[in-house]
Amino acid sequence: MGSQLVYAEEGPERETTVDGFWIDPHEVTNAQFAAFVEATGYVTVAEKPVDVGLLGVPRESLPPDLLKPGSAVFVPPDRPSNRYQDWWQYVPGASWKRPRGPSGPSHEPKQPVVHLAHADMLAYADWRGGRLPTEAEWEYAASAGQSASAEQPSDSQANSWQGVFPVVNEKADGFYGAAPVGCFSPNAFGLYDMTGNVWEVTGDFYRPGHDPADRDRPSGPSDTDAYDPLNPDLVTRVMKGGSYLCAPNYCQRYRPQSRQGRDPGLGASNVGFRLVYDVPPEAL
Repeated sequence: MGSQLVYAEEGPERETTVDGFWIDPHEVTNAQFAAFVEATGYVTVAEKPVDVGLLGVPRESLPPDLLKPGSAVFVPPDRPSNRYQDWWQYVPGASWKRPRGPSGPSHEPKQPVVHLAHADMLAYADWRGGRLPTEAEWEYAASAGQSASAEQPSDSQANSWQGVFPVVNEKADGFYGAAPVGCFSPNAFGLYDMTGNVWEVTGDFYRPGHDPADRDRPSGPSDTDAYDPLNPDLVTRVMKGGSYLCAPNYCQRYRPQSRQGRDPGLGASNVGFRLVYDVPPEAL
């Protein structure tokens, strides 16, 4: 588990163990999430007014649009940039139902569901009878016995960014944004889209690097030990595998060992999840 080939926060590499588990063959789709909403009437965080109390800033200091229901959407800039603020926008009205915002198309049933907060994922998991994987479980499933590599997956293996991010996407893999699940070759365990397509959130709290002593069924740091230098005021969760926005010139995270912290209260257009189970899913 782990790697020291690309980014420091992914190491050190060490041997770990996990118990047996079942895992979804692909990311949770819009169709699957829609069935949950139909059965329960659930309303996601992105569809509700912003809870200013969670932001820790005075209401009057925020632009009006940031108080409206919405989510973070990738909007390509018109010129080269290395500032993520230049391609991420908070779009009022963006949600799993309208991934690009209210003026964009409705969700596609077979694409991964996105724009979910951590609480939304937990609600779906509870309804389905599963849970979010630990980082170790997820990485074991994604690696499927293969050694770590720094190479970008081929066009047939994963949905990632071909070209110069964030302005030139050659779409050599056939997709500009997220792809329907199962479009690319499965790994040796028969699992689809474990790298690329959308980031996948795990249940572990985030801290840069791995504890070398955390080997037996590792579960990461506690909430009090968690720390994310990119979000120093938040306790974030580990997300894995990169997304369709990962490119060699910017984000080489289209790999099982990749990891970043994820704001638990805000969804994004390139972040999804899949579940694991402690009993066979068909028995649920």
